[in-house]
Amino acid sequence: MLSQSLKYAYYPGCVAQGACRELYLSTQALTQKLGIELIELKKAACCGSGTFKEDSQLLEDTVNARNIALAEELNLPLLTHCSTCQGVIGHVDERLKECQSSNSAYLNQVNGLLQKEGCSPYRGSTEVKHLLYALVTDYGLEEISDRVTRKLSNLKCAAFYGCYLLRAQKSMPYDDPFQPEAMENMFRAIGATPVYYRGRTQCCGWPLSSYATNESFKMAGMHIQDALENGADCIVTPCPLCHLNLDSRQPEVEKVIEKKLGLPILHLPQLIALALGVSPQELGLDRHIVSTKPVLEKLGF
Repeated sequence: MLSQSLKYAYYPGCVAQGACRELYLSTQALTQKLGIELIELKKAACCGSGTFKEDSQLLEDTVNARNIALAEELNLPLLTHCSTCQGVIGHVDERLKECQSSNSAYLNQVNGLLQKEGCSPYRGSTEVKHLLYALVTDYGLEEISDRVTRKLSNLKCAAFYGCYLLRAQKSMPYDDPFQPEAMENMFRAIGATPVYYRGRTQCCGWPLSSYATNESFKMAGMHIQDALENGADCIVTPCPLCHLNLDSRQPEVEKVIEKKLGLPILHLPQLIALALGVSPQELGLDRHIVSTKPVLEKLGF
């Protein structure tokens, strides 16, 4: 058993509180089941998903320095459950810590803007960590495996990491950014079978969707077909934006590529929580565009 309970400053992000509400629900259900305490940062702002820096790097850094400072006020690590939020906020944290170590005037500029708005300064005293890596490195795969009450035997899961999780930051201390294994190791810990395929570490196409929709959908379709051809029962992703492109837009993807797909796309906490005995209803598995019924039937529901 864990020697002490885990506690995090929880940054839910925008998508999990809107279009992917089931991610918010399943993260809450999973962490409660594991005894992990989340202190939600209700005053946090959108990370910008990489768009703020198109207009101003200072804007992206200041907004996210404030988000990190909210976690620092609690003396807790900032926990994300979105690959994009992790990549953006994590990279800002890296950049500002570099400024801090070199006594750069830039950090003073960022903190000056925060002070002007009555916000706490960025101190560089915490870390930004995705739920996946909190579970793997802080909680531990053995501990999770010991809590499994419903082995996901015979379920073949294809990971889709999201490019922001793997390569937006300069360093990746918890995994290999080009040949990651954290999700596959998690699948094994809960009894599922990992499926390896070419697209698992590539971009889902979401960043292109607003101006090159067909190209975005072709990318998503290629990844889904690749997973299907390698025997996947579902794709599992730690990124709600990837989920939107692969699940919510799958019917549109099918029209563009002129091929029926029908592959369920699960959020990572949904899959883990299922193995821990949480009901599909509590996890919002009825909220998906592509039906998750084939996955549930294979698990005996």
